[in-house]
Amino acid sequence: MVMKSILVSVEESDALSSVLTTALLAAQRFGSTIEGLCPRSAMGAFVVVEGMSAATSAALESFEVEEQERMRRARELFRSFMEDRGVAWGGPGKSSKEVSAGWVPELPPGDEAVTQRGRLYDLIVAGRPAPGAAVPRMSTLEALIFESGRPVLIAPPAPPEALGEVIVVAWNGSTESARAVALAMPFLAQARTVHVLAVEGGSVPGPNAGELAEHLVRNGLPAEATGIRPEGRSIGEAILEETSSLGADLLVKGAYTHSRLRQMIFGGATSHILAEAGLPVLMAH
Repeated sequence: MVMKSILVSVEESDALSSVLTTALLAAQRFGSTIEGLCPRSAMGAFVVVEGMSAATSAALESFEVEEQERMRRARELFRSFMEDRGVAWGGPGKSSKEVSAGWVPELPPGDEAVTQRGRLYDLIVAGRPAPGAAVPRMSTLEALIFESGRPVLIAPPAPPEALGEVIVVAWNGSTESARAVALAMPFLAQARTVHVLAVEGGSVPGPNAGELAEHLVRNGLPAEATGIRPEGRSIGEAILEETSSLGADLLVKGAYTHSRLRQMIFGGATSHILAEAGLPVLMAH
């Protein structure tokens, strides 16, 4: 089980080094080809009134020039990062274990084009949005999670040193959790330890953590179940604190078991983890 093709969303931000490091660590596990892509911004609609057409045209032209320059810088940052680390550029590596890198040709603007392209890859890597930062954008990340049909590996704010040696699966018995586990199997199959973590009061009707651990063990994985109580914490807080105490370098979680709107209003484990995780998180919906 491998992930031979990886798409990484490349945008200038404080998190870019972490995003590219996370993508490279994943690629080194599987001998993958990493392709970078800079999401194009969708320009807001202009209100055109009599006598304003020239101004509108000039604004559109200026916007397009800025977009082209932004995408050029993103491509150069991506290429420089990969070449500085000895990653072959422009095609598959010399062996099945060698990492290579390339760039996706320009796509139409908007998140829809990125998610559609993402369906061609085994894994998508994106940055975790940070409060007050323009990029990475939450809209892009959520579109990838909901619409690509692929696992999304979310990079933390600081570059990780390792990926996939000790994995925690945040299990709540849901369809989303089951899908995340299935899509994460290439990582799980290479892990040194897999902890199946369940938080009391955070599950929906379905198999429990012990049953999932037994299933993984039958597939040859070094899995064990862990159950904890929230003890005054939210489900998301409990997951992240226990993940840290277990020394994990990757968290696998189903995204948005409850609706996105409900989580925006009332909070939820996915929303908390997207806001606070300090380690890479693989999510699927």
